[in-house]
Amino acid sequence: MITFDHVSVEYDDGAGPVLRDVSLTVDEGELCLVVGHTGVGKSTLLGAVNGLVPHFTGGTLHGRVTVDGRNTAEHPPRELADVVGLVGQDPLDGFVTDTVEEELAYAMEQLAVPPAVMRKRVEETLDLLGLADLRHRALYELSGGQQQRVAIGSVLTAHPRVLVLDEPTSALDPTAAEEVLAAVTRLVHDLGVTVLLAEHRLERVVQYADRVLLLPGDGRVVPGPPAEIFRTSPIAPPIVELGRAAGWSPLPLSIRDARRAAAPLRTRLADTPPPPVRPVPGPGRPDLLKARGITVAYHGVPAVREVDLDLRGGEITALMGRNGSGKSSLLWALQGSGPRKAGTVDVRSDDEARGRDPRTLSAAGARRLVGLVPQTPTDLLYLESVRQELEQADTESGTVGASGGGASARAILDRLAPGIDDATHPRDLSEGQKLALVLAIQLTAAPRVILLDEPTRGLDYRAKSRLIQIVDALAAEGRAVVISTHDVEFAARAADRVVVMAEGDIVADAPTPEVIVASPVFAPQVAKILAPLPYLTVGQVTAVLPDDEADS
Repeated sequence: MITFDHVSVEYDDGAGPVLRDVSLTVDEGELCLVVGHTGVGKSTLLGAVNGLVPHFTGGTLHGRVTVDGRNTAEHPPRELADVVGLVGQDPLDGFVTDTVEEELAYAMEQLAVPPAVMRKRVEETLDLLGLADLRHRALYELSGGQQQRVAIGSVLTAHPRVLVLDEPTSALDPTAAEEVLAAVTRLVHDLGVTVLLAEHRLERVVQYADRVLLLPGDGRVVPGPPAEIFRTSPIAPPIVELGRAAGWSPLPLSIRDARRAAAPLRTRLADTPPPPVRPVPGPGRPDLLKARGITVAYHGVPAVREVDLDLRGGEITALMGRNGSGKSSLLWALQGSGPRKAGTVDVRSDDEARGRDPRTLSAAGARRLVGLVPQTPTDLLYLESVRQELEQADTESGTVGASGGGASARAILDRLAPGIDDATHPRDLSEGQKLALVLAIQLTAAPRVILLDEPTRGLDYRAKSRLIQIVDALAAEGRAVVISTHDVEFAARAADRVVVMAEGDIVADAPTPEVIVASPVFAPQVAKILAPLPYLTVGQVTAVLPDDEADS
């Protein structure tokens, strides 16, 4: 179905080819998982399948890419739309109509499909993806999982033979992600659609893959069976890391297979309590933020309902819950910029006996109390270079060089992500670098409370580990850090405390192990495999295994 014949791709400003002499074949009805660190060429590989590379991205393509017999170098994306469907990370970016039914029909209108055929295909797609009850709903009213299924349906109505998905679950809660992946696997097994899927959260998708395409970073693409590739891959989900540490063979890729293999390991660990993932915060931590009765509503519909929340210095809190549960609305209400129908927020700084409400202050004053990094960090980047963004942050903060003031934005950025060139355009940075730049801009005002809204979106495992180091350092400075996230593996490693929201209410608030071990939705892979033992991460297991082995 898809053939790469000695394909190389290089860009004018690149140090070398992004793809180098790639030859591989993807068969019909195969689900291929594309794996690699950020910046190794995954997007280039996917773009070459539907002609975006080189028709829209520029650069030079050597060799030959054929899809269903068509040479992509000779056919731009519009001439491949009936063969290849591409769904990006953010479905809202690709929507061009107002309702579900209109969006499903739009691609067929561009292909001049007869109206009678269009109607039939829309009905089939609504049933296939479980969208029939949503057909007349406005797209902006849908949950993240529903939007992603509509995005997939909008390309399926053209009856493509190949589906290319770029991080389809990056913005989804665990339940919504399962809905999308169930729909994708149904397309593969029931309709024989060929799927190429790139995803950083491998723990969600590895069990569905027929084959893995590993990009090690030197321009090569290494294809192979999942168990074989992940045996030595530098990038692996927790289930694979645990299998490696325990020496399991064959390497299990599903929770069911791992639990079967883990019975002896659970016996060995049963009498050994796991070491803490993070040092237990000591007593006497100051309350930096007190929120009481926070209520947020949009057009009369409540999004946050009378929420009470205390944030303490030196503590990292993970804010979790399904898409639409009110997490972002709560963060913006705490920061002071978002709408707040009722309630109070009291934030204390070092030199004040009484706290202040960020909502009552100027934007600059609110930033000195609470810093917020939104889901899309580029929303706060509007200048032409990193240097200009940093200088503007210094100017707006007014704290550099003042008694008790913060460090310069450049100094903070060098600590968070060293090596970023001043002349680089902010939108040319990697996702991790953009996050670090916006965080540096916010930290220039020296706020005691830091709110991060979905910071792991678009980050690979290496970047997430670096982010954990950053938030650890912020907590060590005595700041209160809140991280809104759907990433249960990240929360297990990074958070002291988990707060779970549902329909605008807080339904759980406790130390991380107490919340996520008992939850079938929010439990990380290690907890599911080793349950009922209270282990959360591979690091906890490996910290105990050497002593066990020495005693055996």
